[in-house]
Amino acid sequence: MALQAGPATEQTTTTASPSEEPFILCDNLVKIYKVADLEAVALQGLDLQIQQGELMAIIGNSGSGKSTLLNILGGLDRPSAGRVIVGGRDLLKMSERQLVRYKREVVGFVWQQTARNMLPYLTALENVELPMIIAGRYGAKERRWARELLEVVGLANRMNHRLSEMSGGEQQRVAIAIGLANRPPLLLADEPTGSVDTRTAATIFDLFRQIRDQYGTTIVIVTHDPKVMSKVDRVVAIRDGKTSTETIRRVAIDMTDFAAGNIVLGETHDEFVVLDGAGRLQIPREYLEKLQIRKKVRLELEGDQIIIRPIPSEDADKSQQEAHHRRWGFR
Repeated sequence: MALQAGPATEQTTTTASPSEEPFILCDNLVKIYKVADLEAVALQGLDLQIQQGELMAIIGNSGSGKSTLLNILGGLDRPSAGRVIVGGRDLLKMSERQLVRYKREVVGFVWQQTARNMLPYLTALENVELPMIIAGRYGAKERRWARELLEVVGLANRMNHRLSEMSGGEQQRVAIAIGLANRPPLLLADEPTGSVDTRTAATIFDLFRQIRDQYGTTIVIVTHDPKVMSKVDRVVAIRDGKTSTETIRRVAIDMTDFAAGNIVLGETHDEFVVLDGAGRLQIPREYLEKLQIRKKVRLELEGDQIIIRPIPSEDADKSQQEAHHRRWGFR
């Protein structure tokens, strides 16, 4: 197995320059949950950077830590250790009152469960207006903004309908409008397409991109939906509480028919293994199984490549025995 560095030949579709300070910075995040005398580690030194105006997704198996990360970014939970900065705000140093203000003004939420997004006895318009009323800034300007949001999500003719009169896709689009009600720079979406059909899911993902492009909102989506890869700028996979791989969507322009006025767009996706702050990486599990890599490998530097060589089981056993003998002075 070889790791080789090479120059990038295409630009990513993210809107922020890599040289800019990240809008979201997660540095060595650790989260430990304690139940009675048992401890469960949800995050194990996770590192992540997200640029302002980026549309990205976080994927991972159940128990990987992706929902824990979303709760931390939303100010709903605090990490056990590490550092998390959102828009220049250190979430670990915030008081409870500051966190309430953060959740009200900086971050918006879109949940999979309808009951967490909207009140069933209010109309769509009243549900979008409610966060602004709670924030204490409601008037003619806010009413216009609520109507604009419902128009943006394609529900101009459903503003006065209640939850029971809407489809699952319409309810989720109302939820997106509610999440944007207080004009937050960050929108977090937890499985936003988990309860809708394939066609509606595609519409919702397209809507997220439209909102990012129109308002400059940074959007982070946690999802199991594999189709998200073609809808966002970047996909980060979390495994065992750490960032494992990163897939970046690239757009290529074919200029061969430029003289005829035709520009053809094509998409490619580059997948990378992510190094954490200590220089560690997670080798994909299928590689480990195919090469029968266990607990030890040999690492060699050859030119501009790092070679990872599996150690045969008998060599590994012999190395372990020799180390044991050296420890106890045996020959």
